[in-house]
Amino acid sequence: MLKLEPRPEASRLWSVGSPLLALVFTVLIGVLLFAALGKDPVRGLQVFFWEPIKSPYALGELMVKATPLLIIALGLAVCFRSNVWNIGAEGQFVIGAVVAGGIALLADKDTGRWIVLAILAAGILGGMAWAAITAVLRDRFNANEILVSLMLVYVAEQLLNFLVFGPWKDPAGYNFPQTKTFEAVTQIPRLMQGSRVSIGILVGLAGVAALWVFLFRTRAGFAQQVGGLAPAAARYAGFSSRKALWVALLTSGGAAGLAGALEVAGPIGQLTPYVPAGYGFAAIIVAFVGRLHPVGMVFSALLMSMFYIGGELAQSRLGLPKSLTGVFQGLLLFTLLACDTLIAYKIRFAVPVLKGAR
Repeated sequence: MLKLEPRPEASRLWSVGSPLLALVFTVLIGVLLFAALGKDPVRGLQVFFWEPIKSPYALGELMVKATPLLIIALGLAVCFRSNVWNIGAEGQFVIGAVVAGGIALLADKDTGRWIVLAILAAGILGGMAWAAITAVLRDRFNANEILVSLMLVYVAEQLLNFLVFGPWKDPAGYNFPQTKTFEAVTQIPRLMQGSRVSIGILVGLAGVAALWVFLFRTRAGFAQQVGGLAPAAARYAGFSSRKALWVALLTSGGAAGLAGALEVAGPIGQLTPYVPAGYGFAAIIVAFVGRLHPVGMVFSALLMSMFYIGGELAQSRLGLPKSLTGVFQGLLLFTLLACDTLIAYKIRFAVPVLKGAR
């Protein structure tokens, strides 16, 4: 029989090994899933784990997908380390994209490249403003930030739909619900010719360094985490739990809004109803698989982007539904939660003692 025995202290080894073990279990379950669907498991794994990295172009597409996931996850890490549960990063991503898109629509052929900075700033401010709604309701009325931030996602999506189906619809777009294509001057600069990778990846890596310094090398970062985890201790030490709440939500909202701006002024190039791609929800998994550590989230963002690309390829090459992406994301999260048990518990083999045995 297997028995869970509490550890005297949390295992550092399993805190690192748990995500790796979770990935192994995800792959094994994926093999069974492909077999159950009547597909070649080897071909299925190849589509998910080899096709996204087999060429320089494929690696570029991998980084395009990983960029918004990483940036959003960095902001969410500040929230979760502060014990603030922002589940609505998807809505903040959408509003950031909407506000940034509004600025991009103002550009014409005579507009200078300075508008790129205005677009990014608008995205950040839009995301922060949307997150501030949750902060106000939590701060003033003690509303549950999980429910509030989640419900605001659907409000943001409806606002986007109203604009692209209504006042912002392209009159020359054959009645499709989309804005006109943004002027070339609004395009986020790309790193190289022939690739869609933009400077957004550099912004994300800069965010990794900035977050690491903030969390582990500054008094403000320490106060942020204490203010969220132990409000009473924070007040005793002179830290403000209210400040921790506002900093966490505004930071995560700004990061999500920035990701939205980079997306619509980068790979998409216009506003459509398909801007909400689930990045805000997937970034939650990225944050936890990366152990809420800036460096760990780089690798988990790349892994999650492989699932996105693999799901798209599985749809076109294997005839499988695109929802398979969500299946793999969910499997990774649930197996991670299960494997995290090993951090606090040891598995022991216990021999059952039969009644009446001497």
